[in-house]
Amino acid sequence: MNSVAQFGRRFFLHPVSFLRFVSRRRAYCNCSLDSGSDDVDNNAGKGYSPIEKLLREFWKSPDFDPGLDKPSREESDDDNESQFRGNCDLKQTFFVTTQRDANRMFDVLRQDGPGFNLKTALLELDVRISGLLVRLVLLKILKIVNYENKILCAKLAYKFFVWSSEQEYYRHPVNAYHLLLNIFAAAEEFKAMWRLVDEMTEKGYPVTARTFNILICCCRELGLQRTIVERYVRTKTFNYRPFKHSYNAILVCLLRINHHRLIEWVYQQMLADNHLPDTLTYNILICAHYRMGKMDNVHRLLDEMGRNGISPDYHTFNVLLHVLGKGDKPYAALNLLNHMREVGINPTYLHYTTLMDGLSRAGNMDACKYFFDEMSKNGFNHDVVSYTVLISGYVQAAELEKAQQFFSDMIADGQLPNVFTYNSMIRGLCMAGKFDDACSMLKEMEKRNCSPNFLVYNTLISNLRSNGKLNKAHEVMKDMIEKGQYVHRISRYRRHRKY
Repeated sequence: MNSVAQFGRRFFLHPVSFLRFVSRRRAYCNCSLDSGSDDVDNNAGKGYSPIEKLLREFWKSPDFDPGLDKPSREESDDDNESQFRGNCDLKQTFFVTTQRDANRMFDVLRQDGPGFNLKTALLELDVRISGLLVRLVLLKILKIVNYENKILCAKLAYKFFVWSSEQEYYRHPVNAYHLLLNIFAAAEEFKAMWRLVDEMTEKGYPVTARTFNILICCCRELGLQRTIVERYVRTKTFNYRPFKHSYNAILVCLLRINHHRLIEWVYQQMLADNHLPDTLTYNILICAHYRMGKMDNVHRLLDEMGRNGISPDYHTFNVLLHVLGKGDKPYAALNLLNHMREVGINPTYLHYTTLMDGLSRAGNMDACKYFFDEMSKNGFNHDVVSYTVLISGYVQAAELEKAQQFFSDMIADGQLPNVFTYNSMIRGLCMAGKFDDACSMLKEMEKRNCSPNFLVYNTLISNLRSNGKLNKAHEVMKDMIEKGQYVHRISRYRRHRKY
């Protein structure tokens, strides 16, 4: 088969036609296996996605009044500084006041029952409704939903949602609908979810990929996935930017929640509806089939791209580099990097890190170290991700001394280890029987203001227990409980009589 996916040393002797062209269109597809998505091995520790902002500014600084005399430079600087501080104080006051009002409203909602006039009680609070206030109240309800109170929580959330929408000068934003959908999902009120989506559509709200994501996630266990997708395929209002059409938006959502088998079906529906696939479509299909281990389909899709005149982009090459790395084909990967430059796509830091990750999983640490050095030669500075990939690979290969050396180099290079780096080092120390050093590294994390997550605690406790170090395991778990960390997961250890 004449395709990029041959992955051998003769990789570029007969390149396919689509490699001659470069697509520069922007594709919204995070196909990197060291991103937020889980890879084919479902290995933890690959989440390096940025943290989204939850709160936005509600007021902008007032504009300069052109009717006033122009102040001097010093006066202007003083005024700007005073204005900045004043705006910060106003925003802080607003957030504090809104939080207090949300607590008061939540307390009133919990009093609802027979003979209690909820609307009157809410009005008597004399609170002005805002998007932030509604969000905070709904979040409080979402946090307390459990099996016993789920019906009550759903009713309270809907009552508050309807009441707030009736208040003067207020209209629900889309995220308020999404929060209510999440509450209905947690309460297993699926019919109410559909009615709310219909209400959104009737009132002209955009039905986005986020809406679809909530529905598909909550209904995955009910066998309704295909029904939901069919409904969205027919929804003409589902046209979410930056996607070309609704099919790509649906495919992206399915990839993010690992619904790989449904992706091919959606693709066939897309073709039946006379929608032509683009680079983003093929990136999703290639990534999905690779995760399912269907390499023949990957080859087929690459050939299909070439026949349709669609050229690969940064994301396509990123997936291919990971495939080559995990397949332990460093020479083919080197050829691919060189070919990327020939067609005008300069390999980025992400491409090298993705390739290194694949090679480390394949156990080829010599090739992994080679591309680690190549990154520096090509002007890329190493950060916590590239170091962690290398350290994790050496730990997996039982080469603890090399892992420790690069751990030291990382700190000397000014890069602070994160929880994934520490987890790899603790696992390596436990594998080498250095349990005291592993426990010391846990304390070192805290000194460096790096809070251990459950993965770190579980790695250490599990290794200590499996090696008969029950007292040390108990000490670590006791420390975890005293700090209030992951108490809800302690039950997994209670099957052992020591706990």
